[in-house]
Amino acid sequence: MTIRRMKTYTGGQGYVYQYYFVGQRPAVPADPEAGAMEFIFDVTSDRKTTFAVSVFLRPQAVTAWAQAHRRSLTDAEQYAAVKMRLFQAFDEIEDMMAQGRRLIVDSAALEALLPALHVD
Repeated sequence: MTIRRMKTYTGGQGYVYQYYFVGQRPAVPADPEAGAMEFIFDVTSDRKTTFAVSVFLRPQAVTAWAQAHRRSLTDAEQYAAVKMRLFQAFDEIEDMMAQGRRLIVDSAALEALLPALHVD
């Protein structure tokens, strides 16, 4: 039995989200984001309804970042960027269940998210 560590984040819209990391996998071939790495989180804002949020990290973004910064991102840094994208959605999207279940980390997002983590 896997015990998941539930975490809490208070979003900019006033909702208090509880979430945990489920896992990651390559996006399925039929998905429009095929080729990306899909990070899956289970999220709730009311402790009654839990829904999955997928954050897709595009490989082109990781490659472009590595070329621009002359080093590869570690797995932990990639996860941190994905988690920051999740937090950004918590802050900006009012109805996560209806509008925030598929999030993208592209090159522009990666460049914007990582400085907050002092990754350069």
